[in-house]
Amino acid sequence: MGCDIGYVTFTEESYARFRARLADCIRTLGHVVRHPRFGAEPLTLGAELEVSLVGESGCPASLNAAVSEALHDDRLTLEVARFNLEANLRPVLLEGRPFTAMATQAALLLARITAWSLPRHGVRVAPIGTLPTLTPADLTAEALTPLPRYHVLEQAWARRRPTPFTLRVAEGDRGSLQVESVAVQGAACSWQIHLTVPPDRFCRTFNAAQLATGPALAAAGNSALPLGRSGWQEARIPLYEHGFGDRSSAEGGSSQPQPQPRPRPRVGFGRGWLRGGPLAAFEEAVHRYDVLLPAHSQDQTDGGDQTDGGHPAAPYPPLAELQIHLSTVWSWNRPVYDPLGHLRIEFRALPSGPTPLDMAANTAFLVGLTVFLAAEGRDVARDLPFACAKANFYRAARDGLDASLWWPSPGSAPREHRAGALVKELLPQAREGLALAAVDADEADALLDLLHHRVATGRTGAWWQQRAHEVLRRGELTVRYARLAEEASPVHTWNLPDLPLWSQ
Repeated sequence: MGCDIGYVTFTEESYARFRARLADCIRTLGHVVRHPRFGAEPLTLGAELEVSLVGESGCPASLNAAVSEALHDDRLTLEVARFNLEANLRPVLLEGRPFTAMATQAALLLARITAWSLPRHGVRVAPIGTLPTLTPADLTAEALTPLPRYHVLEQAWARRRPTPFTLRVAEGDRGSLQVESVAVQGAACSWQIHLTVPPDRFCRTFNAAQLATGPALAAAGNSALPLGRSGWQEARIPLYEHGFGDRSSAEGGSSQPQPQPRPRPRVGFGRGWLRGGPLAAFEEAVHRYDVLLPAHSQDQTDGGDQTDGGHPAAPYPPLAELQIHLSTVWSWNRPVYDPLGHLRIEFRALPSGPTPLDMAANTAFLVGLTVFLAAEGRDVARDLPFACAKANFYRAARDGLDASLWWPSPGSAPREHRAGALVKELLPQAREGLALAAVDADEADALLDLLHHRVATGRTGAWWQQRAHEVLRRGELTVRYARLAEEASPVHTWNLPDLPLWSQ
């Protein structure tokens, strides 16, 4: 979703022209999704894995450009901060053994990075939601990766809110700090899953994804020490949201600061269930959020030649302005248009790490549950108020497996459940959803059983970090975490340190 742009200076005319083309994109998309062949392909899964690079002390290592240049792997891209990398996995069919294929890809890429960077620079990969060793000094403008997109984003953001601004990362007196740059995004690393969805099933599948995200996040917490402070089980969630609060008016539409700004986060869970088909998801992102980066494409967005009763013909129009705009609206579940001929749901809530196997298990549960909840024409919007699903999301991020989550109860009002118990109850539904997607039974059983053991023991990545921090300094904890992640055993099997490493 990150689009490359050049170094440019935006004017009021730039914003006006971009908004006009964005409106054209929405109109064209309405025709595209009704094309008889659009979305008529097997379901696929893709993923983006964001990681941090750490040195021998566990502190961030600004080495992403050197690693990318040395490895010459087009799956690796430079993320916002110099110590971040993103691995874009090749899509796989949602059948057979897709999660093992994704885990294998991720493991091989992480191993390649470490094999090059460790002997030369003493640098390891840390697939973790928030790096415990980060400090505010690591998140200044100097930390930005030197790519035009990030510096233009920095300039655009500065026009929309005063700097420095307060970032809330944890509870208590030490829970806030002052930051000044979008480099703060580098403090939040995710495992982002892409699921292709046919247009006629998009609405109910998107709603199912929203509901499934709460229990999946509760079982996947891996961001407990934001900038070294004790935080939520998945503290990456509030960190990211507070770091991207938009101070402009939604209606003002100006590139200049508003006289009396009010916060409007460009990150969030949403305002209600999706209704009215796939176009509604894109329209909300366009109509609710003003343009942040009015970068223009030379490609036409009007759909080109028309066939089949006025529907745009394949190859489908790029709708570049729509893609650029959506890349600056960071919803936790985000709609994606792909001109190759499909729509996707991008699940953005799961954290990076701890291991590829853990991430595969998280994905199997989230995707399987989503497929089950949307099967046979079901729409969870009929079963649970949206406010309950939204509350689930933030409760899961805060309290993990101890969270109290709402869930539909057939024949009666929704009931609250402890998240750990709820996940166990939902595992058979996730398994059934995977069977509906033609995932091999042994693949589903192995990964969902792994998740069962994690939930039964309570040993998430966040739990391990909190317990290890009782005896280890932040740097030693981070190095030990990175080494254990390299060994690839799932996090619920990791041993806790008895003594600090420096005394062993």
